[in-house]
Amino acid sequence: MEQKYPRFTPEMKKTHKILIPNMAPVQFRILAASMENHGYQVELLGNCGERVAELGLKYVHNDTCYPALLVIGQFLDALDSGKYDLDHTALIITQTGGGCRASNYIFLLRKALEKAGYGNIPVLSLNFSGLEKDSSMPMDVKFMRQALSAIYYGDLLMTLRAQTEPYELEKGAAEQLQNKWLDILCDRVRHGSGYSGREMRSTMPKITSEFAAIPVKRIPKVKVGVVGEIYVKYSPLGNNDLEKFLAAQGCEVNLPGLMGFVQYCAYNMAETVRLYGGSVIEKTAAEAALSVIAGMEKVIIKTLKDYGYHAPLPFKELIRLPEQSHTIGMGCKMGEGWLLTAEMLELVRSGYENIVCAQPFGCLPNHICGKGMVNKIRELYPEANITPIDYDPSATRVNQENRIKLMLAVARERLPKFTGGSPKAAKEDTAAERQLQKPLCANV
Repeated sequence: MEQKYPRFTPEMKKTHKILIPNMAPVQFRILAASMENHGYQVELLGNCGERVAELGLKYVHNDTCYPALLVIGQFLDALDSGKYDLDHTALIITQTGGGCRASNYIFLLRKALEKAGYGNIPVLSLNFSGLEKDSSMPMDVKFMRQALSAIYYGDLLMTLRAQTEPYELEKGAAEQLQNKWLDILCDRVRHGSGYSGREMRSTMPKITSEFAAIPVKRIPKVKVGVVGEIYVKYSPLGNNDLEKFLAAQGCEVNLPGLMGFVQYCAYNMAETVRLYGGSVIEKTAAEAALSVIAGMEKVIIKTLKDYGYHAPLPFKELIRLPEQSHTIGMGCKMGEGWLLTAEMLELVRSGYENIVCAQPFGCLPNHICGKGMVNKIRELYPEANITPIDYDPSATRVNQENRIKLMLAVARERLPKFTGGSPKAAKEDTAAERQLQKPLCANV
């Protein structure tokens, strides 16, 4: 029997406002602008608080993946707010297309809407796998290029702010500059520009130069990497504002970019064909996508290095880490799979040996590829200071933050050792650090 639910028709494009759940605040803001360029009326949700989780628990059973619970709760809270014309409102949610429960979020959402009295609200699926054909957002080449640019730009801004903010002499300068460029980039994308390769190669050095011009004092700080399930990793709602908490503790945070996950998904399509057989066309398309992404990845890495910032490892080198270290096989592709292990290895090797592994309680892929790899990584790298943190409606924020504080206490004890062998050395700038205190170039 065919399931009956409201479809998002082409005519609704002009009449309906589409609400977007806020997973990655920086990247999704630019992504929303690309949807506006395609004629959609959209709003990126910012509602949060205990009521979101409570609504999720009310309409989704307790065994459901925590990110699904929060996304559905955020939607229902928005619909309950009275801010929207419910006859002209739609929702959008991503589908991974893999074996992770994320593929089924859309069905859980429709069921919850029906139970909550919003059965008339249509739900769009944003996916690249051909799922939900009658309710999918159409994907043309232009939109996919804009979506990729949103992630590129978002990752760059996120990285620059994270590596500048802990050292800035004027509080709030990095955040202000990030918001300035977000406004500029969103406006460009909204009007159909800014996303071509030529424009990005021109814009990225300008952005980076302005961040490099912010006056800073580079004193040794505890460096913390954040990995985990994609929603809990990026969403302040999902991780109780983890980045802000770590910043308040005086840490420099390294949050691996969202583009890494996109590359991981594309790579897995080709890897599946190699391991198990399948469509050669699909494999070729995935490899072509990786080639396009790699071209811009080189630009980002070079730009960051040219201005003295830490740059991520190229994806083609990242994929070698799990097998080189004999930690996990590349066939482990459920959820964040081998990527989670690879990111932890990269972080430890690049000086971010203190790691928070954020995972939804009961997430099997994360408990295998994240928590399950901790002891092995510690064997390989004794300096690794990794703390898995479970996020769940029943988990208290105080308990989570106390566990992170214990990790940071160990990190602070080790800081003198890794910065010259004495507490005094930890407080003094090196010659290179003193050089970094100077603006690297003038504002563009």
